[in-house]
Amino acid sequence: MENQNPNDQQSMMVQQFPNNTSPRASEHDGLPLVNNSDSNDSISSGSDVSGAVFNLSTTIIGAGIMALPATMRVLGLLIGFIAIVVMGFVSEISVELLVRFSVLTKSKSYGEVVHSALGDTARIISEICIIINNAGVLVVYLIIIGDVMSGNDAHVGIFFQWFGHTVLDNRALVIFIILVFFLAPLCSFQRIESLETTSAAAVALAILFVFISCLITFIKIINGTVRTPRMGPDFTSAQTFTDLLVVIPIMSNAYVCHFNIQPIYNDLRDRSIEKMNRVGRITTVLCVVIFALTALSGYLLFGDNTEADVLTNFDRDLGIRFSTALNYIIRIGYILHLMPVFAIIHFSLRQAVGALIFKESILQGRKKVWGITAVQLIILYIGAAAIPNIWVAFKFTGATTALALGFIFPSLIVLRLGTKGTTLTNTERIIAWCMLVLAVIISILGLVGSVYSLRA
Repeated sequence: MENQNPNDQQSMMVQQFPNNTSPRASEHDGLPLVNNSDSNDSISSGSDVSGAVFNLSTTIIGAGIMALPATMRVLGLLIGFIAIVVMGFVSEISVELLVRFSVLTKSKSYGEVVHSALGDTARIISEICIIINNAGVLVVYLIIIGDVMSGNDAHVGIFFQWFGHTVLDNRALVIFIILVFFLAPLCSFQRIESLETTSAAAVALAILFVFISCLITFIKIINGTVRTPRMGPDFTSAQTFTDLLVVIPIMSNAYVCHFNIQPIYNDLRDRSIEKMNRVGRITTVLCVVIFALTALSGYLLFGDNTEADVLTNFDRDLGIRFSTALNYIIRIGYILHLMPVFAIIHFSLRQAVGALIFKESILQGRKKVWGITAVQLIILYIGAAAIPNIWVAFKFTGATTALALGFIFPSLIVLRLGTKGTTLTNTERIIAWCMLVLAVIISILGLVGSVYSLRA
């Protein structure tokens, strides 16, 4: 491509993207991803940067954060911290590349930008990945809600602590009640912009969780009751080797938000590539800080006893004053946090199902929206009753769909469209290749580790 005549390059661009006039990203900053008759109105309305940050942060800060202390238990304090920071940095690079090529191709959804680069078969595969990934994540949310409120074989639920043995010990019943009366109304909204306020509340509750967790850890450090943590993996344990194979895929689950990039961009007021990149960078910094503090405090508090869902560890005496009250605040606060997060993830799940069934990138009509929502919630409820814990779900979705959506598809999009007249630097091309190769290797190793751990 470097030796090709510039006029030939421009001609190829016009043929590949006839609605665009220039290959440079900066010249497409004002173009909407939604290309409809009232696009001029939608550009001047919608969410501001803070609202978009809240929605994107809510997409990221979900149940994945609860598994991070367990990943630090496997990796050790220092290696775990470095991994969280590096994963956040790489994820932000892939998000910015995805935004750039989505605007360039005027794609209204994740599936559309995949279609523009890789064809219809790849689009269908990407939408199936979104469905599997998001359905798996939402099942995890329901498992967490059930475990925290009603308990499980290893932990006592909040309702038992409050009322003793009652009908509320029935985990399936509690999940059903919360699903019908709390989650279903939130999932019925047609636009992601409608969830801006609840997303802000979700981020605030996540910050509250981190603050209290860090406060407890600080008090225990002052009291000298925190054990000295490992800085790296414990290679004396045979289980460590299988856990190491799946720990990076599990961490990738925490950062995958790519399927919601286009909807959030679509609802961004006066949208541009620079503004969306600013949203992504602010969100990444916020999430890296929250993830790192959660993983550090959780691992320091519970050490090698850290559960796959650290929230379930907060059912015991923490060895400080007001321990019981703090436990309740942490667990109930995070359950309330998961509800708007559930709605955000469900939105992109519904959009992917609509695109697959009705060929609509933006699902239209209340009957379709409510019908798909009802069917999905029923299936998710059944899944929550069938999967034993969140570690199992995260291992498989992290090794397959999360890596595909977060790194494999974005890399392929960049490499394919980068050969068709777009401005792609050598550095960007090298980064795309590195992301693609590493993601494939980690995916294969993660799958092997997941299957082996099940057999063991």
